[in-house]
Amino acid sequence: MEKVRIGIIGGSGLYQMKGLTDIEEVKISTPFGDPSDAIVIGTLEGERVAFLPRHGRGHRFMPSEVNYRANIWALKSLGVERIISVTACGSMKEEIAPRDIVIPDQLFDNTKGKRAYTFFGEGIVVHISFAEPFCPELSELLYQAVKKTGARVHRGGTFITIEGPRFSTKGESRIYRQWGVDIIGMTAVPEAQLAREAEICYAAMAHVTDYDVWHESEEPVTVEMVIKNLLANLKVAQEALRYLIPTIPKERHCTCGRALADAIITQRDMIPPELKEKLDLLIGKYLK
Repeated sequence: MEKVRIGIIGGSGLYQMKGLTDIEEVKISTPFGDPSDAIVIGTLEGERVAFLPRHGRGHRFMPSEVNYRANIWALKSLGVERIISVTACGSMKEEIAPRDIVIPDQLFDNTKGKRAYTFFGEGIVVHISFAEPFCPELSELLYQAVKKTGARVHRGGTFITIEGPRFSTKGESRIYRQWGVDIIGMTAVPEAQLAREAEICYAAMAHVTDYDVWHESEEPVTVEMVIKNLLANLKVAQEALRYLIPTIPKERHCTCGRALADAIITQRDMIPPELKEKLDLLIGKYLK
């Protein structure tokens, strides 16, 4: 199969867009189970792009149930080097309004340890650098693409990930605001860190659907509100992706593609042979 350099993780509506041609579906099995759904590959602005619905078609998987490892592995196996995450979020700042878009540059993990956070362990120890969890180069290209749509977009901000599936209490929301976070969601972790372990650039287009529950003059967040604002921003997301794809260079100049070069701590001859074989897609080049 032809190598696909760009992956999009988001809702299934993303690949039902004008200008997407030569569409095919591929089902991929991974050492970590099946991805959320079949991957849709199509040509957009002259580039082959892989689309994966994070929660499965019909939104079947809760944030804690998403098989993030299988999703990232499947995209990596196609040759994906850059992932754009299209995601919903709540705003924790007055100046970030519903239907705004945020391109975050930081993450805060407030999940509960229920998710599989790494490809490694069980005989191999890897410590990735994660000071900048979102690729700065891809994030800047994404920011410029969203600007071209005319949407109101914010560059930078800290994205806190909570476990869900429920929305926050008012007490939690007020405390998160005291921590200084900018937006809140349920899926950026462990997706972003697994992408880094897979040496894939990762950037997020976070669509603000609500003010969480801290805002006294706004109604508490509901599913109806989230869906309404997400659908309103779907066209913006599709348009931004059409602007973005042609601007992504073939070569990468960031450090994402070398994330494991100095991160594998385990002595090479102590890594179990079956583990070397299982993880060859990720670490093979460093063990030769």
